Amino acid sequence: MIELQRYQSGEAAALAELFYQTVHAVCTEDYTPAQLDAWADGQVNIAAWEKSFLAHDTLVARMDGEIVGFADLDVGYLDRLYVHKEHQRQGVATALAQALEGQAAAQGQVRMTTHASITARPFFEKRGYRVIKEQQVERKGVLLTNFVMEKTLDKDALSG
Repeated sequence: MIELQRYQSGEAAALAELFYQTVHAVCTEDYTPAQLDAWADGQVNIAAWEKSFLAHDTLVARMDGEIVGFADLDVGYLDRLYVHKEHQRQGVATALAQALEGQAAAQGQVRMTTHASITARPFFEKRGYRVIKEQQVERKGVLLTNFVMEKTLDKDALSG
């Protein structure tokens, strides 16, 4: 069973490790090793992530007490959504996205946006997001492709 809880101060290091492991294990078919290293080099600024997680609506997913994923929302923008490499395709990302979409709708947001990786694009498309544009983002001098995606929120559907 997936349990979603609000982010607790001090969890940033564990989430940073999950982020690194996920990117380097799950995205290998869509990005080169150099791109993966630029995206997730294992050198996250933990204090900056802590501050960001506390400022955003951040949820942490657990199964049997173990952290298996996380996602954060910043006023209609789904910033990060990562699921542990050992817990892919088990409903974790769906639970996180659904909870944050419902929260955004309840707060009066009519749209959700995200910047989805090549790997994550199909997941978001299945959730009703559409590609607004493909873009190249630079990380440490390396270009990575991602997609600006948007979904219109249905407040009635999400609350029921």
